[in-house]
Amino acid sequence: MSNAATRTALITGASRGLGLALARALADRGWHLIIDARGSAALEAARAELAKRTAVAAVAGDVTDPQHRKALAGAAMASGGIDALINNASMLGPSPQPKLLDYPVETLAKVYATNVVAPLALVQSLADSLKPDARIINVTSDAGVEAYAGWGGYGSSKAALDHLSAILAAENPDRYVYWVDPGDMNTQMLQEAYPGDDVSDRPLPDASVPGFLALLGEYGDKPRPSGRYAAREIEVAQK
Repeated sequence: MSNAATRTALITGASRGLGLALARALADRGWHLIIDARGSAALEAARAELAKRTAVAAVAGDVTDPQHRKALAGAAMASGGIDALINNASMLGPSPQPKLLDYPVETLAKVYATNVVAPLALVQSLADSLKPDARIINVTSDAGVEAYAGWGGYGSSKAALDHLSAILAAENPDRYVYWVDPGDMNTQMLQEAYPGDDVSDRPLPDASVPGFLALLGEYGDKPRPSGRYAAREIEVAQK
């Protein structure tokens, strides 16, 4: 990767959960950050916290909005290029999750727009800002592999993201493209997926962060080949 003083990561959905955990970890390691989220108040709170550790630009908006992606691309260009794009923003869909026969197709289209189309559109928007050894990380889910009843909308969107990522990697063998399953986490999204249940027994997002850091080259090992990874199964030799 590039020199630590100049490394920059763009993280979508960074106002909470895994996105914020990753932003904190990278800030502590000297990365500069560009972060986004739909909620401007929560994003500003994250920016204010992270700005005490590193240089950070916050751009509020929806990744499905072309004008917002244009603004992110502008921030990336102004930073001198980016070393990592982490497509973390996702849309769960209805809560509780309906079965497919009851799933409103107009909502399904929005889930796909956020979870599948937007990550590719952002890669396209940032094409001129990605440094030669930049990592592209698309956050996926085991719901994209396992057929969980009630997860047809979100799960199928993540399956589509998996395959899209695999083709992106095949078409760009000189790039590092990773689609990463962080595992079950104690997050607001998981709680929304199981309203009324207690999800506090799941690991916090911080448990998945070391795997992402390994893929970003933070432990000094050679770049790993493009592919699908389970974050908590990546062996890391922390330094």
